[in-house]
Amino acid sequence: MTETLFALDGRNYRDCQQVFRGARDQEYYSGDFWVEDAGTVDVRSERKAVGAMSIIRQRSASNLFFRRSRQHIREDATDLSILWFVRRGALSYSDQFGGKLARPGDLLVTRSMTPFLIECRKDEDSHESLHVTMPTHVLRSSIAQDLGAGLLVAGGRPELAMAERMLGEVFADEGRLGESSARLLMDTAIGLVANAMRALCALQPSRQSIADRRLEEVLRFIEVHLSDPQLSTAMVARGCGISPRYLSFLLRLRETSFSELVWEQRLAKAKDWLGKSDPRDISISEIAYGVGFKSPAHFSRMFKRVFGLNPREYRGEGGGVAALPAPAAARPVNEPFAGLPRASLLLQ
Repeated sequence: MTETLFALDGRNYRDCQQVFRGARDQEYYSGDFWVEDAGTVDVRSERKAVGAMSIIRQRSASNLFFRRSRQHIREDATDLSILWFVRRGALSYSDQFGGKLARPGDLLVTRSMTPFLIECRKDEDSHESLHVTMPTHVLRSSIAQDLGAGLLVAGGRPELAMAERMLGEVFADEGRLGESSARLLMDTAIGLVANAMRALCALQPSRQSIADRRLEEVLRFIEVHLSDPQLSTAMVARGCGISPRYLSFLLRLRETSFSELVWEQRLAKAKDWLGKSDPRDISISEIAYGVGFKSPAHFSRMFKRVFGLNPREYRGEGGGVAALPAPAAARPVNEPFAGLPRASLLLQ
């Protein structure tokens, strides 16, 4: 069922900064939000939660503005991505690299870890958008493009229209769909968006550098060998025919390190596996070993540090912490990264 995230009119629109994230600040991320003081003020934002994602329909008779600064990012490192489907009016996006304007039928992808300014512009009557908020690590499993500076996909791609229709159906559903079916439709819609982006890139001249090709080889090698607990920089460098120093350089191009990349992927895959599997078919220990952890205890500590629940609680097996082997000796822990705690214990 949908719920009202916030509603503003001429009486309370000056309080928009305190209400736009919902009653418990559970949506979006911190920033400056304001409503244009002109004519009729009528803003309504409705939300439908599906797992870690939310579908939000926003309608407004006024122009809306949202600014995310570096100070906001330092204070709130929540790494969320938003898929904006523009239905009426326009969506103006600007950052240090320039500006983009999304019109009805277009798709704009924004990310909270890059400073930006967004203006929701109404047409003669109103502005309307349907947008999906999700953790960036969830989106990265489907969309490989750089999400740091805003991506604009012009309308006309049939995949975008179909994705919007599917999301609209999930949003409008009044409980007939089960949770698993709603998630399946969400995943399919995101997959269609990814296909539209890949098709757009295929129409553009290829300018892939040698470093880009090498980075693809590195990422593929890591993906293939992710379940190996002995995965290391030396192993990847040797398998890809490059030096460990050049490997570090390639990963800096992706604004990450080897440890961060590997542990982020392992935790993401473990979380997905836990959510989709039956406890009677596969145990938590098997999942831990299956994604490359050396012990269930290590896996449980890191999972809880990142997601706030231990694996058993997340899976819903009973809510208690299972008896696990004594924790291994702690290794150095990095600073927070990409909206998730840098639970990446350095590989040895």
